[in-house]
Amino acid sequence: MPAEFSRHERTVICWPARSEIYGSRLAEAQTAHAALANTISGYEPVSVIANPNDAANARRACSENVEIVALEIDDAWFRDSGPNYIFENGELLATCWQFNGWGEKFVPFDKDATIASRWAKHAGHQSRIIDMVLEGGSINVDGAGTLITTEQCLLNPNRNPKLSREQIADRLCKELGQKEVVWLPFGLALDDDTDGHVDNVAAFIGPKTVIMQGCDDKDEEDFVRCATNIAVAKAAGLTVHEIPVLPFVVTDSVRAAVPYLNFYICNNAVIVPVCGHGADSEILALLGEFIPSHDIVGLEIGEILARGGGGIHCITQQVPAV
Repeated sequence: MPAEFSRHERTVICWPARSEIYGSRLAEAQTAHAALANTISGYEPVSVIANPNDAANARRACSENVEIVALEIDDAWFRDSGPNYIFENGELLATCWQFNGWGEKFVPFDKDATIASRWAKHAGHQSRIIDMVLEGGSINVDGAGTLITTEQCLLNPNRNPKLSREQIADRLCKELGQKEVVWLPFGLALDDDTDGHVDNVAAFIGPKTVIMQGCDDKDEEDFVRCATNIAVAKAAGLTVHEIPVLPFVVTDSVRAAVPYLNFYICNNAVIVPVCGHGADSEILALLGEFIPSHDIVGLEIGEILARGGGGIHCITQQVPAV
């Protein structure tokens, strides 16, 4: 499995479809998804998957160079429901894992359970169905054989209750071509929807080199959780760069974290969720030091995506360049 920071053929995003998540803010969420698609399209091709009855709205909201693909979906988090791409014998292959609505929290999910293989068929990609529950947001790889994840998510009994930690690690290594799994203890404290996905707390930017989310407020539960994760990553031999600030927002009485770490690395740019926090400029500059080869682009859609339960990384999925 190539790293996210390797070259992409394109990015795939889904159009918001579950009105009960956003309520009266659904149009705002759709605007946010269009803004992200349009921004990424300045760096690489973008395809937006939309339900057939939403395709016209998506077409109007997105730039002309963004492709709209009409396929049935339940939800818009393609990082989790979409395929994880690998190269097998030099050929691109879409690995299509089982998707169960984050432990059957959000129903129905029958359309999302098949969107990975349906997208791959549409795109003309070879695919393989894997009989293990896995969301793309629960893993990250460095392109050199190391995968990072969280115990909080992958060991949750609502995913693969019959598999042990060792069996899960062996399956990840076998299917994704990895040599080592680094197990962080925690996701973020408020990440109940996904049971602590790793893409809120850690992202590789090079072989065994990772950016990790910290927390500067000692009164927040994440202060200890993030510090513990960083200590575990260092003990595993990883080079760690820290984002020291974790913003929080309250939208419609829902409190949520907006981790800067939930960024997306596309060709020549890093798209970062910001939400008007006083540290936005400082963190964007810091990321520029960590990833000097890329443009660092702050996009003020963090609050509305957090309201829906995710972030920029959660709604994107890369197709690696051959």
